[in-house]
Amino acid sequence: MNSLVTRGSLFDDFFKDVAPGFYVRPLHGDGVPSPAQIKVDVKETDGGYTVQAEVPGVPKEDIHVAIDGNVVSLRAEVRQHDQKTEGEKVLRSERYFGSVARSFQLPVDVDATQAKAKYDNGVLTLTLPKKQGGSAQRLNIE
Repeated sequence: MNSLVTRGSLFDDFFKDVAPGFYVRPLHGDGVPSPAQIKVDVKETDGGYTVQAEVPGVPKEDIHVAIDGNVVSLRAEVRQHDQKTEGEKVLRSERYFGSVARSFQLPVDVDATQAKAKYDNGVLTLTLPKKQGGSAQRLNIE
């Protein structure tokens, strides 16, 4: 049932085509990431993982990364608002405030002390080295 009540659904497209004068699109919100929209690419090498997450339109100060063993959590605070310039008459003013979060589990624990994060052009890149000595040991059965 949730798939029927989503923004940008089939019903929205239908009403936009049938009665475009009655369909009012918000000025903000469509470009704001939601948990399902934070696209993540994870690549593994012998020494660790490289994670690229798309978080467009969010300042790096509002992005938070937490590492707990092999679980990586991303959280972003999203703030968008219209700016009024001199000589304008405001007909409509919209604001959007919210946060999005996403967590995922990696196969091996991460060495959080050596992890690095870089944010450039809306893409957060995490370099996450694997924790040494984290492999399972085989026990001899007596």
